[in-house]
Amino acid sequence: MLQKLSELFSAHRAPAGYRPGVTLEHLRRNLGLASFEQTQPTVARASLNDGSLQLEIVERTESQLLMHLVMTEIVIQVPASREGTASFELHHGGAVRRTGIRCRQRAGDAALLTRLQAGMQEDSALHQALMPLDFKRLRIDLQGRQWRVRLEHMGGSEVVNRMPAFRRYIVLSGEQRDSLFSALTGLQRLLRTL
Repeated sequence: MLQKLSELFSAHRAPAGYRPGVTLEHLRRNLGLASFEQTQPTVARASLNDGSLQLEIVERTESQLLMHLVMTEIVIQVPASREGTASFELHHGGAVRRTGIRCRQRAGDAALLTRLQAGMQEDSALHQALMPLDFKRLRIDLQGRQWRVRLEHMGGSEVVNRMPAFRRYIVLSGEQRDSLFSALTGLQRLLRTL
């Protein structure tokens, strides 16, 4: 009985009504990329049309009481110029209006935080791309000689409610798509130099 209860409330179990890959298909149409290949039911690989940026897109769920969210996380990997370990989270500053990009260090060398913040201030194209971007989470990790950027956008996700029953996909608009590609390209450019 305890095992059945554990399985029922397990975080590893997919929520009722979850359809793996459906949100990825919606996002594929929003991104409008020629090279988009679904490699697993919840994972896809894509690249910009000029091949300058390789993306991995991962679909994940988050359960609530009578609903669940299906989010897509866009991941890029960038080779690091030196070895190390660090973890940063970026978010918008300002309570009502966005006043800038804030960077919080979760782990690693404090000198890397200084270099990352300085690089972001110097790169005006990156700053202009990040400011209007509606991201929920933006995390940058350094492990060994590899940077990993994980960006979860508010668009490209799905809300599924059980009572009342509805399913709503949140569209990634064209402006947000352009800002997303510019921000990821800018982060790739910046991280190669750190």
